Amino acid sequence: MTEASPHGRAGPAFVIAIGAAVVLGAVGLFASRPDIAAMGLPLATWSALMIRQARRRADVVMTFNPMPGGEGEVRTAIEVDSAADAVELVLVQAQRRTRRLIVPASGGSIIARSRVLHSGPILAVQAAARGVSGDGALLFPASRPTVAARSIAPPRQGLDVVPVPRTLTGLHGAHEGRRPGQGGDFRDIHPFAPGDELRRVDWRATARLARRPGDLLVRRTTALSEASVVIAMDTAEDLGTVVASWGTGDFERSGVTSLDRARQAAGAIAAAAIGEGDRVALHVLVYGGRSLRSGGGARHLARLETTIAAIGQAGEDARFRRTPHVAHGSVIYVLSTFFEGAAAQTAMMWRAGGHRVVAVDVLPDLDLARLTKTQLIALRVVLAERENIFGDLRGAGVDVILWSDEAAAELRAAARSRR
Repeated sequence: MTEASPHGRAGPAFVIAIGAAVVLGAVGLFASRPDIAAMGLPLATWSALMIRQARRRADVVMTFNPMPGGEGEVRTAIEVDSAADAVELVLVQAQRRTRRLIVPASGGSIIARSRVLHSGPILAVQAAARGVSGDGALLFPASRPTVAARSIAPPRQGLDVVPVPRTLTGLHGAHEGRRPGQGGDFRDIHPFAPGDELRRVDWRATARLARRPGDLLVRRTTALSEASVVIAMDTAEDLGTVVASWGTGDFERSGVTSLDRARQAAGAIAAAAIGEGDRVALHVLVYGGRSLRSGGGARHLARLETTIAAIGQAGEDARFRRTPHVAHGSVIYVLSTFFEGAAAQTAMMWRAGGHRVVAVDVLPDLDLARLTKTQLIALRVVLAERENIFGDLRGAGVDVILWSDEAAAELRAAARSRR
């Protein structure tokens, strides 16, 4: 919501009316033609009324209302209200198209439609307005540009299972633990001890294996435990499918970007983990990056999805990564392009601390069109350095997975082994 200044200035119509009135009056005076001088009287009267109207306030109030849009489209309803006769709007849609509109001042409303190319935070529409009175005779100064920002959720990708830590520390969940408890599969037959429930006495095993009269044997099961899942996103780079667009900031022709895949991967992992009853935390690996504490349940999943949709590319200081604190015995998913060693070093440090770490490569399939020979050689060099980083990660015991349509199968294979 924004307000424009109440002080107006003369528009083209006002200047023309004043000039015409002066010219007609002068011609009538020097030519002794009162009829010609009388023709300028309505223009002079109208100009005087416009001067009087210029003293009143003509605030412009804009209200943005998000609307549901179709697939690949975002809609925003813009309502304006002003004491002027009309309102001139200048709209910039999705930072690409600029349009100038004249709408009624009282209850005027328009719907801005913008095409969605990527997930994450976008500027749906940017608008500036000024009041117009007297058919353009009075023009009020334009208000400050107001931006309607939206967060676009990534497309969903289902995962049936995700890797879990080597040891489970939780007391509730759906994973088979290693400690004795309730809810799991058969563990062993054990002599009755204080704290055991009488309903768990295995009478057949007692009759067959008891060594002395009065000995009781109980049937023990394993406990079902929950896993602690941490999603760490590296937002220092946002690289698109078209390599020629790297560094240009042209995300309209870049194709799917690495952050598009990172947001999709983070949402899929969070949904799969919370669906299994695990607790999930989210961290952005840059200074000042957003973080969500560990939690579970449908409400926490909604908070995670909202936060993930609002994560964009970091600023210029993104080369400096931070290492957030994670709970003991967690499985950590590091989402990055791994073009630099900072994310890999953080992953190996977590691995050395005893956590299970899964490195998720979110670099999209590359389109090498329009690259010069020099650029192709440079790309091969940085890709070779990236493969060396992946080799170091695998040597340190980190699972490396490429996020693609086959990511579910790779995660399923990694989940079968609990190192």
